[in-house]
Amino acid sequence: MTAANQSPPSRDQYFGDFSAALRYWRGKRGYSQLHLSTVSAVSQRHISFLESGRAQPSKELILKLGVALDVPLRQRNIMLLAAGFAPAYQERNLSDPELAAVRQALDFMLAQQAPYPALVVDRLWNLQLHNAPAARLFGWLLDLPAGQPIPGNGVLNVLKLMLDPDGLRQYLVNWDAVCADALHWIQREAMGDGPGSEATTLLAELAALPGIDAIGIAAHAPNLDRRALPFLPLAIRKDGVELNVFTTITTMGTPHDVTVHELRLESFFPADEHSKQWFIAKNVA
Repeated sequence: MTAANQSPPSRDQYFGDFSAALRYWRGKRGYSQLHLSTVSAVSQRHISFLESGRAQPSKELILKLGVALDVPLRQRNIMLLAAGFAPAYQERNLSDPELAAVRQALDFMLAQQAPYPALVVDRLWNLQLHNAPAARLFGWLLDLPAGQPIPGNGVLNVLKLMLDPDGLRQYLVNWDAVCADALHWIQREAMGDGPGSEATTLLAELAALPGIDAIGIAAHAPNLDRRALPFLPLAIRKDGVELNVFTTITTMGTPHDVTVHELRLESFFPADEHSKQWFIAKNVA
């Protein structure tokens, strides 16, 4: 399910009550009750009572603690639900008229990235939007008929597509390094989401793909050598063509809307002159 079209979380998702949610997030941030009291301006005694269930929070207090603990918007909604309140942050489809300005901005950024590919994904890397060069790249790698559209709206998961041996993995020369990066990215989402989350499920699905063992995150550690490149290169080889690219990630942060807050714009750039000329040639109008 995607951030743009999934159902709102249920009250019993992730946590059974607010006390458990508060203890989880305080532990995640490594805060003592005293430190949380200091940064939130809520008494340590009251925080202790909230965590033990002896006191019940107001909606305003939950939002205040969510800010102090830097809890993602989606999880703030879950904390509210666990305490019996309605979610505070909206979650809408990108086709919603109220997000027209956001969609226009995304379309503009995608167009400006040409002749190089660009994608808009959600936090779980479900593909939402893409530009024409990205469609041509995916079409070439997947041997799709000319003109066949690449599905958006969250139907296609980019990480699954890249790591599946029947997908793009067969063309990724450095797929093991890509695998390590992908697993660590989703692991970070899973750790941030809490137990029972969609990110946790996706992490398990990726680790279960053929060739990726159950301890893939530990086995495929990221390269922390000081001499390593400051970005992850993608080395692609297919039909005698070799491309070297790297990507950047732009977030669409906003304190008001879950959907927009979780969007990522991934832009591809050529890492050498040959790759640059290939993309230019492929995307000449």
